[in-house]
Amino acid sequence: MNPVQEEINRPVFECQCCGHCCHGQATVSVSEQEQRAIAEYMDLDLDDLIQRYLVVKKHCTEMKIVNGHCIFYGDDGLCRIHPVKPFHCRRWPLHPSILNDEAAWRAIRRDCPGFKEDVTYEQVCAFVREHLNGFK
Repeated sequence: MNPVQEEINRPVFECQCCGHCCHGQATVSVSEQEQRAIAEYMDLDLDDLIQRYLVVKKHCTEMKIVNGHCIFYGDDGLCRIHPVKPFHCRRWPLHPSILNDEAAWRAIRRDCPGFKEDVTYEQVCAFVREHLNGFK
């Protein structure tokens, strides 16, 4: 985790690098800027990255899912593009969807071991509101 995100997350959450967020059938959209950063990080040209790792849809481009997890999920259980991972990955599990749905936060918390043990829903919501777009 980069130092900026680590400091931002410290009050309510600290990533445990468990990989739970990398599993499932849903995926993450990737902006053009993020695509370029990933391609550069992987020493690929953009077309090769798109062909091998991404799915281009009508309104967005997403990372592929392979065997029930993100294509960038490594054999070691870690993200192979961690330093340049997309915004949606960096902000997870502190997603704005929890602001109006305590049940959603409780479900996310059950699956993610990174939340501080004594943190309350209200504290998490205040933190998310404060840092809604501040994850670097």
